[in-house]
Amino acid sequence: MRPARTGSWRGERSIALAAAALLQFVVPGSSHSAQAVSPDQSPSSVALPLTQYPHTNRLIREKSPYLLQHAHNPVDWYPWGGEAFAQARAKNKPIFLSVGYSTCHWCHVMERESFENPEIASVLSENFICIKVDREERPDVDHVYMTFVQATTGSGGWPMSVWLTPDLKPFLGGTYFPPGKLQQLLSRVSEAWRNERTKLLASSDSITQKLQKYAQGDQAVNARLNASLLDDCYAQLKSSYESRFGGFGDAPKFPRPVSLNFLLHYYARTAKPDALEMSLHTLRKMADGGIHDHLGGGFHRYSTDMQWHVPHFEKLLYDQAQLVCSYLDAFQITHDTFIAETARDVLLYVQRDMTGPQGQFYSAEDADSPIPGKPMTSAEGAFYVWDKQEIENALGKEEVKIFNYYYGVEAKGNVQSDPRGELSGKNVLVVSHSLAETAAKFKTSPEEIGRFLDGSRKRLFQERAQRPRPRLDDKTITAWNGLMISGFARAAQVLSNPSFLISAQRARSFLREKCYNPGTGKVLRRFRAGDAAIEGYADDYAFLIQGLLDLYETSFEIDDLQWAMALQTTQNQLFEDKTRGGFFTTAGGDTNLLLRMKEDYDGAEPTANSVTVLNLLRLAQMTDNPAWRRSAEAALGAFADRLRQEPGSMPQMLVALDFSLAKPRQIVIAGKPDSDPTRAMLRTVRETYLPNKILLLADGAEGQRFLGTTLEFLRDLQPFDGKATAFVCENYACQLPTTDLNTLRKQLARPQKSAPEQRVR
Repeated sequence: MRPARTGSWRGERSIALAAAALLQFVVPGSSHSAQAVSPDQSPSSVALPLTQYPHTNRLIREKSPYLLQHAHNPVDWYPWGGEAFAQARAKNKPIFLSVGYSTCHWCHVMERESFENPEIASVLSENFICIKVDREERPDVDHVYMTFVQATTGSGGWPMSVWLTPDLKPFLGGTYFPPGKLQQLLSRVSEAWRNERTKLLASSDSITQKLQKYAQGDQAVNARLNASLLDDCYAQLKSSYESRFGGFGDAPKFPRPVSLNFLLHYYARTAKPDALEMSLHTLRKMADGGIHDHLGGGFHRYSTDMQWHVPHFEKLLYDQAQLVCSYLDAFQITHDTFIAETARDVLLYVQRDMTGPQGQFYSAEDADSPIPGKPMTSAEGAFYVWDKQEIENALGKEEVKIFNYYYGVEAKGNVQSDPRGELSGKNVLVVSHSLAETAAKFKTSPEEIGRFLDGSRKRLFQERAQRPRPRLDDKTITAWNGLMISGFARAAQVLSNPSFLISAQRARSFLREKCYNPGTGKVLRRFRAGDAAIEGYADDYAFLIQGLLDLYETSFEIDDLQWAMALQTTQNQLFEDKTRGGFFTTAGGDTNLLLRMKEDYDGAEPTANSVTVLNLLRLAQMTDNPAWRRSAEAALGAFADRLRQEPGSMPQMLVALDFSLAKPRQIVIAGKPDSDPTRAMLRTVRETYLPNKILLLADGAEGQRFLGTTLEFLRDLQPFDGKATAFVCENYACQLPTTDLNTLRKQLARPQKSAPEQRVR
C-alpha cells in the first residue's frame, strides 16, 4: 500500500466529525472512519489466475493496463463514466469505487483475495454498482476521493476503496481491506442503505459541502512573501532529517525528490553546509541501498525500513525522472563521479527497459512477478532477490567472496524485517562495505575490487534476465514523459552525452505527434495501443512545458521554446483561477466531479502549481512577458497561507519563490552552436550549479531573431572578434563580455543577489 501524502488538511476536523457521525449507523460502535488493516497482516504469495477465464466484464474494452488486469474478475465492474452512473441512479444502488494502479502490490493482493473471490464478487455485484479507476489515467477522480479518505481517516494510499451515493457523494472510505473486513463492511453498508438511506444521504450531503468548502481554499490578499519562508522550510526539513541513513522521518522511507531539490536551491542561496550534507548523504545512502537496483539500474518506489534496504519493488517513471535531476544537481556541486554514475545508471535503465519503439516512455514496472520455477505463483520482488546459492552458482569461487562481502549477502538471507515471510532466505543487494573496506579485506586495491564487481554484476544481470520479468505498464502519460524529458535533457547538458539528448527529443516528438492537437492547442494525457485519450490535466501541461524549456536550454531549437509558450497560453486559458490565483487540476465543466481542486502538496510528484510557477518565471525571463510574471505571482499568493502554515508541504513551490526572489540572471553564449569554442563555453556554464538562471544562445539564426523581438538586449549580441563570447547578465544588465573560460568561471561564481520581497495579490 503506497501512501498518497502526509501533512495537515485545512478543514479536516469538520469533515472527520461529519464522517464519524455517519459511520456510527453504518458500522455501529465505530468512533472513526473505516481503517484499512495493515498490509503486513496479509498473505505473502498467492496463486495467479488461470489463463482461461470463466468471467469477463466491461473492463475488457478499456486501454488501461490496470483496468484490463480486472477484466476477468467475477465482479461486475464498470469503468468510470455515464453508463455506471445511470445504472446507479436507475437501480438506486450505492457505488463501490475501487482506485489503484497497475504496478501496485497491494492492489494485486486485494484483487486476488477479494475481487477474484466468487462470494465477495457476488455481494459486490448484487448490492453495488462497482467502478474501477486507474489513478494514473484519472488523477482528477483520485484526488477528489483521496481528499475524502485522508480527511476522514488521517491517511491514504492505494488501493483506495470508497462507497458513494448514486450522485457520487462519498460516505465511507479506506485503503486496503482484507477479505473478512471487506465482507463485514459490504454487509453493513448494504443494511444501512436499505434501512437508513435518508439519514445516510443527508450526512453525505453534509460531508460533500465541507469538502467543497475545503477545496475552495483560502485567499491571501497582499501577502508578503520573502526569504523567511525558505528558512522555515529548511528548519522543518532539518527537524525531520534522519542523520544515520539519510532521508526524512522513520520507516517507511520515501525519496521525495522535491525536498532534495529545495535543499540544494537553499544551499546555493545561503551556503549552509547542512542543507548540502542532508541532500548528499541521502542520495548516497539511497544509491547504496536496496531501493537502488544494483544490477539493472533505476530506483524502486520506496523503502519499507529506515536503511533504504528492503523496498517495495515497483519502478515508476516519475521517480526515475526526478531522481536523475537530483543526482545531476548534486554532481554539479560536488563533481563526485559516483553521483554522476548513479544518474547515468538510471538513464540507461530507462533507455533499455522503459522506452517504446517510437521513443515514448512507459509508465512503470510491477512490484510482483512469478517466482522462478513456479510460474503460477507470484510474489513481490521475486525478479530482484537472490539466495546465496544462486549467486555462488553464477560467479567464480574467489569472485563470489568479494561480491558477497561488498553486498552483504548471507546464507540465511540479509533481510532483517520481513513480517509477511515473503523474503525468507533471500538477499536484497545493498552495499554493506565500501570499496576501500573490501580492498583491505581481500588485500588488493579498490580499483581491482571495482573491476571484479563490474564483471560480477554483468554476469548476475544476465542470469536474472532468464527469470520471468515483472509486468510492464506500457501506457504513455504525458506528464511523466515531460518529467523524463527534463531528466534526459539535463543529463545531456551535465554529462555531455548525445544519446541522452536524442532520448529527450524522440519523446518530445512522440508527444507532439500522438498527444497534441495543434488546432486546439490541447494535449491528451494517455496514449496506449494506438489510442490517445483523456483531456490533459494541469500537470500534463506543466511537466511537458518544463521538459520543453529544459530541452531548449540543451539544444537551443527554437521550436521547443515556441511550443512551450503555446502550451503555457493554453494552460492559462484552461486551468488558471483568474480571481484567486493558482491553477486548478482540471479544466472544469465535468459535472461528474464533486470538486474542482488545486493541488497544494508536493509529494511523490510536484504539484502542477509549483512547476507552473517556475515555468512562468522562466518564460517571463526568456520573453520579457510581464503578464506571465504576474500570473506566477498570483499563484504564489494563492498558496501564501499554506506556505506560512506548513512550508515543508510545498518545497517545490518554494524553489519557485527562490527564483522569484533572486535577481534574475541571464547567461548568453554568442557563437555558432557546432563550434568547439561555443561548446566549451556551454560546458563551462553547465559544470556549475546555477539554479536561478536562464541560458540562451545568440547564433545569429532564427532563434536569436525570434527572441530578439521581445528581448531587446539580445537583439545585437554577437561574438567578439569572431570568437565565442559569454555575456553574464542580471536583470538584462551584462558584465563585460568574455571569450576566456577562466574569466567566465569567475563571473559565474559571483554570488547572485536577491530582489526585494514580493508582494502578491
